[in-house]
Amino acid sequence: MSTYDRSMALTGQPPKELNRNQKIATLIGLFGLAIILLTAFNVDFPNKSIWLSISLASITIGILWFSWDMYSQKEPGIKNDGVWFKSISSKGFWGWIAGISLTSFYIILYFFPEYLGLVQKGNNTGVIGLFDPLSRALSGNPASQWFVYGTLYTVAILAFGIKFIWKYRHNRYERIRTMSVMFFQTAFAFIIPELMARLNGSSVLNGGSLPYYDLKNMWPLNYYNFEGYRIKGFLSSGDIGFALLIFGILSVFVISPILTYKYGKRWYCSWVCGCGGLAETAGDSFRQLSDKTVKAWKIERWVVHSVVVFVTLMTTAVIYSYLGNDTSKYWLTKSTFLIGVGVLLTSVFTLVMIFKREQFQKDAKYGAVGYLVIILALIGFHFFSGEGQVFLFKSETLRKSYSFLIGSIFSGVIGTGFYPIFGNRVWCRFGCPMAAILGFQQRLFSKFRITTNGGQCISCGNCSTYCEMGIDVRAYAQKGENIVRSSCVGCGICSAVCPRGVLKLENGPLQGRIDSNQVLLGNDVDLMTLVNKK
Repeated sequence: MSTYDRSMALTGQPPKELNRNQKIATLIGLFGLAIILLTAFNVDFPNKSIWLSISLASITIGILWFSWDMYSQKEPGIKNDGVWFKSISSKGFWGWIAGISLTSFYIILYFFPEYLGLVQKGNNTGVIGLFDPLSRALSGNPASQWFVYGTLYTVAILAFGIKFIWKYRHNRYERIRTMSVMFFQTAFAFIIPELMARLNGSSVLNGGSLPYYDLKNMWPLNYYNFEGYRIKGFLSSGDIGFALLIFGILSVFVISPILTYKYGKRWYCSWVCGCGGLAETAGDSFRQLSDKTVKAWKIERWVVHSVVVFVTLMTTAVIYSYLGNDTSKYWLTKSTFLIGVGVLLTSVFTLVMIFKREQFQKDAKYGAVGYLVIILALIGFHFFSGEGQVFLFKSETLRKSYSFLIGSIFSGVIGTGFYPIFGNRVWCRFGCPMAAILGFQQRLFSKFRITTNGGQCISCGNCSTYCEMGIDVRAYAQKGENIVRSSCVGCGICSAVCPRGVLKLENGPLQGRIDSNQVLLGNDVDLMTLVNKK
């Protein structure tokens, strides 16, 4: 016999204490973490393969058992689950402890891997040594700190992905989307690159080699892909390496724009990207912590687009550094390359300002002009740069600065470690250049939008509360406006938690996409004009 909650509270009831099953599941998960923690204190387990399996299995079983007990007895539908009453999900004491612990782990992993047992010459010890058997089974090489990171990353997405599917089992879109990110992380980001490394020098490749390549990553996320050593690695790998290089270029200039035009940035940010996958699964409990203020939105726009400018300058400088000026040796010279970059950026800017300028706000227009002037001015200074320099800086200096500030500190340490403090998409909102570029395309050229039925909105606020990108969805819904924001990743949670079916993710014609007609009581709308347009 089903039981019903007769409370009318939209926020749900305060959470109950953990029941017996949840406590047992928590202990099982903590046991798995304890094994990894013990290895950090140089406890040497005799059979690392067995103990690693026990550890990862315990963590996974703990998460799944806890999640199943939490959601299996509940009716499918919206689950508030008292998130604002829990310390860990409302920036309380345990939330800060979790944030500090995760951040500390990432700092050690990124910058001090020797404390986790990484040995450059010899056998690994500690945490990294525990993962050696799995690494050798996949790639034939001992584990690195990045293999440990990738393994834990993948386990988290798989285990919390199943939790996410159980939680939003009433929504088909969420189930399919979550299975997609689980697949791409496990296959494209974890298993396939490791197997590619194992094939290096094998008879299958006739003595050739394969570069370690995450097939779902593209520029500017894999900003290192166009460095000299990577280009040489691709070209030295024969036809397969050349195909991967061409695929990387096509991904940036052809595949990504076409998919974004048809489906919006959600095709990548919510269906493929590993960062988005971890945010949606392991970070789902913290999505309500995203800052919804106008101040945060303004900071977000300037910071994330500044990162795009930074990565564009850095990539240009890196490619420039290994080109030459001798036309007999280089079909693409340094000067020709820089002129080409300047022409490309100017062309894009000009076309946007001619055909899409009405969709820019005033400050966005000024910002775009300012960024273009800065880039073109720096390109013009290249004649005064020394050997190996461009933009008055050494390309190596730019690359290392970007790798440290953005690739490590922002995306790794802050972006993931601060889930319990700033929400699960802080990296995607403020730091990801890929999200910014796709957002630019989505805002101006995509067919994607979230349509609203304002007459059905009851202003419950679920949509705004659970928007991980800090968008005040309710404000759009109340006015019956289409939601077209460059920051929207199309996760669809706003639609999933709407009790009235007000919101719907759609791909439609570009006409009227942004300046949608409002059909609300009291609005001055010529209904016959709307009917005649159908």
